[in-house]
Amino acid sequence: MKTYNVYVNGNAYVVQIEEAGAGAPAPAPVPAPVPVAPTPVAAPAPAAAPAAAPAAAPVAAGANTVTSPMPGTILSISVKAGDSVKAGQVLMILEAMKMENEIVAPEDGVVASVAVAQGANVNTGDVLVVF
Repeated sequence: MKTYNVYVNGNAYVVQIEEAGAGAPAPAPVPAPVPVAPTPVAAPAPAAAPAAAPAAAPVAAGANTVTSPMPGTILSISVKAGDSVKAGQVLMILEAMKMENEIVAPEDGVVASVAVAQGANVNTGDVLVVF
């Protein structure tokens, strides 16, 4: 018989453990809980951003684009190629993490093309609209 002192939540317990006989298989040991002072955990280093997938249509040099701020699914699209838009006008709705996010025009302009379709999954940085 072996005697141990076990401490649980600041309370001391005396525990006696009987050794198993040579012929009997020993049960798997169960580790006793050991109180440990919490240690501060450093925040993990930010992962490198995934490379943006190529746009459905090539983007002309000097063209203004609206890109996806986060991964998600396009729920609805409010504009089409040729539409005039004002700064702050809603272009589309992007669902991410069960939230509907309005993607708005950063400036006044004319929509040259819409690079995504309703229901499409997009990643951070994917081109959504070209002005």
